[in-house]
Amino acid sequence: MRNNIVYTIYIICISLWIFIPENAIHAASPKKFTVVIDAGHGGHDPGAVGRRGKEKNINLSVALKLGKLIQNNHSDTKVVYTRSSDVFVPLHRRAEIANEAKADLFISIHTNSIASRSSRVSGTETYTLGLHRTQENLEVAQKENAVILIEDDYQKQYAGFNPNSSESYIIFEFLQDKNMAQSVNFAQLIQQQFRHKARRIDKGVHQAGFLVLRETSMPSVLVELGYITNPNEEAYLLSSNGSSMLAQSIYQAFVNYKANKKTSSPGVLTSSQPVEVEEDIVIVEPKTTNTKPAQAAKTAQPKEISQSSKSNTSGKPVFKIQILTSDKVLPKNSRQFKGLSPVDRYKEKGIYKYTYGESTDYNKILRLKRSKVDAKFKDAFIIAFKDGEKMNINQAIREFKKNK
Repeated sequence: MRNNIVYTIYIICISLWIFIPENAIHAASPKKFTVVIDAGHGGHDPGAVGRRGKEKNINLSVALKLGKLIQNNHSDTKVVYTRSSDVFVPLHRRAEIANEAKADLFISIHTNSIASRSSRVSGTETYTLGLHRTQENLEVAQKENAVILIEDDYQKQYAGFNPNSSESYIIFEFLQDKNMAQSVNFAQLIQQQFRHKARRIDKGVHQAGFLVLRETSMPSVLVELGYITNPNEEAYLLSSNGSSMLAQSIYQAFVNYKANKKTSSPGVLTSSQPVEVEEDIVIVEPKTTNTKPAQAAKTAQPKEISQSSKSNTSGKPVFKIQILTSDKVLPKNSRQFKGLSPVDRYKEKGIYKYTYGESTDYNKILRLKRSKVDAKFKDAFIIAFKDGEKMNINQAIREFKKNK
């Protein structure tokens, strides 16, 4: 009798083992944390170009070093690269790779620049998805998004999005990103490490309309490692030690972020108190600890606004076309203006910014940009002033339409 009972139990166990679905057996094993590392640009798209190097190579070097650090120290983490060699990958494909991998985190790595290759501007900054709150944030997004223009079917693929048109970015004003809190938290952790570990100038955490972040469905950031147009910073970015320190900084931020996720409830950030993304870029030296908010806000205001912006336009937005930036004053007949005249300038955060054209009629300025500027300055864009103060371009366009 006892033997029959044992035999019956044995048969039942064998039957259960045979008929239980295989996915149910593996369901108990935890899913690996997946991070997608995106080295910006590549192949026939060099990105920003300095005196000695190209952005695409700097981005890839840091991306591969970051991935290796994660793979060597976190067996519970899967690393996926959007590219691991010098190839071109369209923006939409980069996001698709992250979504298909069901990634838990997306890190897009880039290198910053301004028009002058002898600029003294330097520092790191990290972006999350959102509507830009300053013109400078818009400029960064426009530069990075402009890569779609070399894709064959960009108008169809991106539903008519024009990276050089300020109006295209209005879509980001109403965007609700469910991962915003986590993205901002991770961005803050990265900037902390850049400041303390790599001893870089901290330009803060910001929001802007990056297409590559818009299409991802997980916490995502876009990192600007530094300015390739600053000779000293370019040398650091191209050095083995520099790229290693930057990779180690992002890696340590990743470690802290991942640890926080294990110890906190969904939506709760424990590494530091969440703060709002800065509206204005404030350059902070690594040893600075006593910058006052009032002073920061004051330094962020544009200076040397041309007098023509203030004449007979009280209460109305004045639109201009920004054509280039420089860290020094350029003569009126400078070759860098490519024959455009007259050219105005204003100073913002220590940088001289040059504009062409001026009107309270946005459509007039848009036509001027298309007819006379775009062929000479492909990265030119429209900005706005009101009562002598620079204002948000999207708000200016809305006011123009309302007052028509």
